[in-house]
Amino acid sequence: MHDENAPLRTDPVRLDKWLWAARFFKTRSLAADAVDGGKVYVNGDRAKPAKSVKPGDELRLRLGPYEHIVVVRGTSERRGPAPEAQRLYEETAASREAREKLHWQLTKAAPAMEAAPGRPTKQDRRALERFRGR
Repeated sequence: MHDENAPLRTDPVRLDKWLWAARFFKTRSLAADAVDGGKVYVNGDRAKPAKSVKPGDELRLRLGPYEHIVVVRGTSERRGPAPEAQRLYEETAASREAREKLHWQLTKAAPAMEAAPGRPTKQDRRALERFRGR
């Protein structure tokens, strides 16, 4: 069993490995692709997958429509359980509020659209043909 009060490691770790260990991405290659694609910034600068991160660094990463701003609290080279991964970073309050607001906008405030009725029936097709004069 893991001790939640154990001190976190502070030695520098590759960015793609840290993102994978902190469970932002399912695989290390997905993390590296996101970094190469410009979705991750370290201390305000665009980073490469091999960039070293250490405690105190600020990461800005975009996952889908959401943007996370986190401060690195510890490092790890292995992917552990979720509670252990959550100890590796701390999300800023402004980032959390912005994400929650965007989530609300995308779910609750989206315009209500009726689903398309689907494929027309044979009867509907014949009625359309009569209307078009064929």
